[in-house]
Amino acid sequence: MPDKSLQWLGASRSDVRAFPLEARRLTGVQLRRVQQGLDPQDWKPIPTVGPGVREIRVHTALEHRVLYVAKFAEAVYVLHAFEKRTRKTATRDVELARQRFRALVVQRRTRSLTGG
Repeated sequence: MPDKSLQWLGASRSDVRAFPLEARRLTGVQLRRVQQGLDPQDWKPIPTVGPGVREIRVHTALEHRVLYVAKFAEAVYVLHAFEKRTRKTATRDVELARQRFRALVVQRRTRSLTGG
């Protein structure tokens, strides 16, 4: 099975690029696993964002999170990436990922209806 491509939604790519070097490296390793059809080493489901959405948990001196969905055949979609400063994920981070997920679902539906 060939690797899935990564599709970065919104500012997720620049958000990951803003991570410290070690967090960026670990994020890349985990996203590569997902592209290969494997689970990240540390993850949890985030159904409040959308069905199939997962959170990669990156532990360095700081905590970083990457929300993605890999259930679609064509790609792994990175919804949002952020530094986590408290035990509870900030509402704005969940809401931003939810908006991007909804937009992705609408875009995929529209594309399938128009045959493109």
